[in-house]
Amino acid sequence: MLEFLEISVLGLASGSVYILIALAFVLVYKATNVFNFATGEMMMAGTYFFYMFDVQLGLGWLLALPLALVSAALLAVVIERLATRPLLGRPPVVLIMVTFGVSSIMRGLAQLIWGPDARMMPEILPRQPFFLGDMLIPGRLVWSALIVAVIATGFIAYYRFSRAGTAIRASSADQVTAESVGIDIRGVFRLAWIFAGIFAAMAGIVTASVNGVTPQMGSIAMNVLAVVMLAGMTSVGGVVVAGLIVGWLEFVVGWYLGSSWQSFVPYLLVLVVMMVKPNGLFGEQRVERI
Repeated sequence: MLEFLEISVLGLASGSVYILIALAFVLVYKATNVFNFATGEMMMAGTYFFYMFDVQLGLGWLLALPLALVSAALLAVVIERLATRPLLGRPPVVLIMVTFGVSSIMRGLAQLIWGPDARMMPEILPRQPFFLGDMLIPGRLVWSALIVAVIATGFIAYYRFSRAGTAIRASSADQVTAESVGIDIRGVFRLAWIFAGIFAAMAGIVTASVNGVTPQMGSIAMNVLAVVMLAGMTSVGGVVVAGLIVGWLEFVVGWYLGSSWQSFVPYLLVLVVMMVKPNGLFGEQRVERI
């Protein structure tokens, strides 16, 4: 029983990083109806920005972190402005293929600039473990979960109570009506991409502090598709619950059944849930008028 509890706590903590990546997916889709398959590469780019400012330029992590987040936000704005905005209104498959193309370009540029080998990040998270009774929890995992909790809680409060959050929700419900009442739709699109870039970069920095950064680290985002689908493509709050569920399930299944089951079972859960609730656990049903 103690082993199961310890594995469960570890799974919930590891799933917390999925929350930030899933927020990056959901925010862009909710505001713009674009499913951004370049989210993983945005995460990778933000992590390399942090590595460049901290290690290569020697600025120290206290200065490197805000610079990396600003750089990631600017990169997201460039992608939105140059790659997706000119194609808004086109069939969804066109936008999906464009984001695939952007991800390939970013991955190739990262290999040209930093090379294919893993770069180890400076230790910014304490390694000192925490003890919950007889359970030992790695310090980095605890601190990463706390960081995600603070960011997610702050953003959900901002999203729910601020004017910008209201604008994003209005744009998601009906862009034409939102624009008719004075909401700057293009500004909403830009803001959603900025938040997505920041969340992806933070997720990458937290992940790379343990595993290092490579041009291929964006593939982690593909594991988060289970979180996005389970929560529902439009649920900001739902990804918090879904991220914890998927993280817990992956860790428990991997521990008891082996790694070959680890990535399979979450999608099996998604399949079962979507057979009952096609819009996910928390997703809203969208009505298309023709």
